Amino acid sequence: MIDPTLFAQPQTLDRVQHRRMRLKAGAVRYDRTAGMNALFVTAVEFGDVCREYPIVFVEAGTGPDGMREVAPMAVLGLEPGENLMLGADGSWAALYTPAILRGYPLAVVPVDAENHAVCVDLKADALSETEGERLFDDAGEATPFLVERRQFVEEIERETQRTRLFGRRLVELGLLRTMRFDANLPDGRTLTVDGFLALDDDKLSALPDAQVIELHRNGVLALLHAHRISLGHMRALVGRRIARRKSA
Repeated sequence: MIDPTLFAQPQTLDRVQHRRMRLKAGAVRYDRTAGMNALFVTAVEFGDVCREYPIVFVEAGTGPDGMREVAPMAVLGLEPGENLMLGADGSWAALYTPAILRGYPLAVVPVDAENHAVCVDLKADALSETEGERLFDDAGEATPFLVERRQFVEEIERETQRTRLFGRRLVELGLLRTMRFDANLPDGRTLTVDGFLALDDDKLSALPDAQVIELHRNGVLALLHAHRISLGHMRALVGRRIARRKSA
């Protein structure tokens, strides 16, 4: 999956064009999230994400069949362009880093129903002819390093597709509703965060027993429980925001 807010200039890796290129070694590029107040996460990450980030859902357009889709996001800030998890020194405030960011600057895009191509974000300045690990050998075959990195981003893509199905099921059952979060700031102002979706507890409680059992058995209830718990971190983000304003 190519996140356009993260990948500014994606380019498909080519065994001819990039035969001599290397991927520079380095830590996770947290700086690429500057100006981002949310980051896509897959459903399989909810158990880790809910311990440190609020998880909300946002509208994600429609699928090829015209069905409405939603996407889960880890909230990083309370206003557009605000990332409270990114420190001025480039450090990250949370222990867990979402997978899409760990995979960066690589990602995959579908070529057809069964195959994917690996892309690199040229804006990451991650390619070099002299530094880092080679991507292709002299014969133009992927090196073990690239194979390992490709497997990781392909797994993210598989989990992304599973997450789409999870979101579709929530939409089908009408389990999401528009929410807002209000916080009183020390200066007396009220900070309002809106435009996101969260679990509608009344709709969940009204489901027939058979559907509740189905959601329990396929793991959806556990994911919704993690989502519900995670919303408590909205208050923690307010605290981070106040502390950052004071230090500034």
